[in-house]
Amino acid sequence: MKKVFSNLNKKYVLLKRSWSPQQNLFYGFLTYVLGGFILLSLPWLQKQSASFLDHLFIATSAVSTTGLVTISVFDTYNFGGQLVVMILFQLGGIGYLTFTTFMILSTTRRITHWHKSLLTSEFTLPVTIKIKDFLKSVILFTVTMEVIGTVLFLIAFMQEGKSFSEAIWISLFHSISAFCTAGFSLFNSGFTEYVDNSFINFIISFLAIGGSLGFIVVTDFMLWVKRKSHQLSFTTKIIFIGFLLLLSFGFCFFYFVEPTVSQLSGKERFLAAFFQSMTAMTTVGFNTVDFGSFMLPMLLVTTFLMYIGASPSGTAGGMKITTLTAVFSIMKSRIRGSKKITFLGRTIPFERLYIATSSFIFYTTIIFVGTFVLTFSESFEFERILFEVASALGTVGLSTGITGDLSVLGKSVIIILMFIGRLGVLTFGLAIWSKSITNEEGEVLEEDIAV
Repeated sequence: MKKVFSNLNKKYVLLKRSWSPQQNLFYGFLTYVLGGFILLSLPWLQKQSASFLDHLFIATSAVSTTGLVTISVFDTYNFGGQLVVMILFQLGGIGYLTFTTFMILSTTRRITHWHKSLLTSEFTLPVTIKIKDFLKSVILFTVTMEVIGTVLFLIAFMQEGKSFSEAIWISLFHSISAFCTAGFSLFNSGFTEYVDNSFINFIISFLAIGGSLGFIVVTDFMLWVKRKSHQLSFTTKIIFIGFLLLLSFGFCFFYFVEPTVSQLSGKERFLAAFFQSMTAMTTVGFNTVDFGSFMLPMLLVTTFLMYIGASPSGTAGGMKITTLTAVFSIMKSRIRGSKKITFLGRTIPFERLYIATSSFIFYTTIIFVGTFVLTFSESFEFERILFEVASALGTVGLSTGITGDLSVLGKSVIIILMFIGRLGVLTFGLAIWSKSITNEEGEVLEEDIAV
């Protein structure tokens, strides 16, 4: 029997090595989803029964760190089921193979070229950052942030009158959910009860922004602090500038335009405007006001923020700020008649421009197709359907309240969109067509700009 298992394992390893890095990521995340689906379907992990499609929906939403739900996580699953959901979005947040490769690196101090190819495919790294430094930063930063978040949440929830035994679990759950920008909550109404709680608003924003800015930025800054000779990468600068501009853009619209927010008092109004802009940009998916009551222009603004997302190689979804920057630079250069594509005085390599434009076209096409299909299968208003599709593909988790009422086809489409969103549209396409982005020497591209 041992020999049989050994032979099967060898065949499996050979099969994995015959796949492209993108195919490995595809099947890796698919394994997470199916494993979570099987566990969540077990009766002894449930408080009440639910359909198999709903269990698959929750498993996919957790692995993709989206947060869209068709059933209440708290009412449907007991502690064991909730723990499975938390583990799934923790794995989805840090990325496939990140933890296992870190363990290999910790024990053998070397990783194979195969592991490097996978990690480079999953996390588009600038050439100034080495994989070893990156992996250590990912694990250290993740653990540190989630521990800090748990302690802060514990203090906040106990101040709200919850007992220590109750607060410790919901603090850990929401800390990991916020940092991984998963959007899963044990409160059926989300955080709408805490719209005026500055401390809880700060904790979620602190964790979500930390996770969504991306491990590239974190690693870059850690190296910058440790080594005086290290220069911040162009990618880091782009992410910071883009994030601040888009966050400010969203805040102004929420603060001055949206009646649901503008009718609040001074502090509540500021907190609500900032939080709603932040939750869409970081794709954390928590909300302190009801998006279902938003006026149409604000639904479109939120859809735009979810469409862009935050930075590459972080826990957030969306098309990414760097992709938007590259597309904007192309447009600007063409208008000016310049042959070179530049941003902030730096020339963007053509390889990155090809990736960015492909991602932009593919991402937009998928949103169109997903919206098109749902307009046939669902009877909701067009803007609500578009909002749901953008939230699913951007792995955001915000909803106008239609998720639980979707048809079987509608839920299936959203499941596919969430999976594609977590995998990445280009990675998904490359996995399907069995290709890999390579240069003439056959090595995975690593430029100074991550897209």
